[in-house]
Amino acid sequence: MILYYSPGACSLADHIALHEAGMKFDLAKVDLKTHRLEDGGAYTDINPKGSVPALRFDDGNVLTENVAILSMIADKHSALLPSGEFGRSRLIEMLAFISTEIHKAFKPLFSPDATDAEKKKAAKTIAEKLELVSTLFKGPYVFGATATVADAYLYVMLRWAADNGVAIPDTLADFAEKMQSRPAVQLALKHEKLN
Repeated sequence: MILYYSPGACSLADHIALHEAGMKFDLAKVDLKTHRLEDGGAYTDINPKGSVPALRFDDGNVLTENVAILSMIADKHSALLPSGEFGRSRLIEMLAFISTEIHKAFKPLFSPDATDAEKKKAAKTIAEKLELVSTLFKGPYVFGATATVADAYLYVMLRWAADNGVAIPDTLADFAEKMQSRPAVQLALKHEKLN
């Protein structure tokens, strides 16, 4: 299995989750500007969308998109699923919210063409969405006492928020610090040369 990633990109969530699950995988770094792999190959041959993450299985199948990959990891390692009758559904609900409402809102902050007004509006939107997540937060992780794959994704969004001066609620700042100390997070950060 190969995880296609770009350092610090949203693929970091999948990288962390794979380590949390103890799954065996290799890494392939992608240059998102050129869509080239380190060996010179075209990343779009793996993932025509050109975005990370992508996870290629030994049989050649490729899975893309954080919600799909993180869900698959949780399905294979049930300790990373929230407990309860609606555990899997609650996980999908949170992953979808992070993906569509928080992750997507960062676009102006990463765009050199975005105006200051667009960036300010994006930062405000992200702060509001993070505040909402903090009210749903069970603590010390998203769904309570045990980390799930949603925690990995939220952690990456909080790294981006901190890097871009976006206000982070105290509850989530404490959570990010707790996540930062997890061995799986430390290992992923080391592999991506982010620590």
